[in-house]
Amino acid sequence: MKRKDEYAIVLDYLPYGYPLEGKMRPIVQAVGKTYFALLELAPIRGASFTLKEKVYIGPEKRDKIYYITGRLREDKLTETAKLQLNDFVAQVVNEEEKRFVDFFNNAQAINTRLHQLELLPGFGKKHTNQILTARGQKPFESFEEIKSRSGNIPNPKKAIERRIVEEILENPRQCLFVD
Repeated sequence: MKRKDEYAIVLDYLPYGYPLEGKMRPIVQAVGKTYFALLELAPIRGASFTLKEKVYIGPEKRDKIYYITGRLREDKLTETAKLQLNDFVAQVVNEEEKRFVDFFNNAQAINTRLHQLELLPGFGKKHTNQILTARGQKPFESFEEIKSRSGNIPNPKKAIERRIVEEILENPRQCLFVD
């Protein structure tokens, strides 16, 4: 069962809708704040939006969003929205460093041949083994510590950011962070 976000972050606001679709209704492209779902929202008439604005989309009375049109397909994402998405993901990973460091401390094998850490861009068996050895001695407390104690591994913060964006846009079979 998919969990639902209470808040979304505005990635782009199209006051006249999609240019090539003929429908002239306003559209808000957004991403769920916690579970990272890409959403297309219908704003209340007269509402205006700024990029990165946090809007309420939960079940109670909404002040700026009339309804959630549905999931937003990656191919409909505007260039502005793509840039905002990358900024948003980088900000979330910064703000919630502990959540993502805990992922490195608690990641498990998916099956006998694949570990969750290997799903991160740039992380293969060698890097995964370095991390498992280092975390076996003592849990990590920061991205910096992961990097310094695990030898020559890719930047863990950037790897998490790239994986989240990949999960949002490409919907892979195995998801680590996107619900």
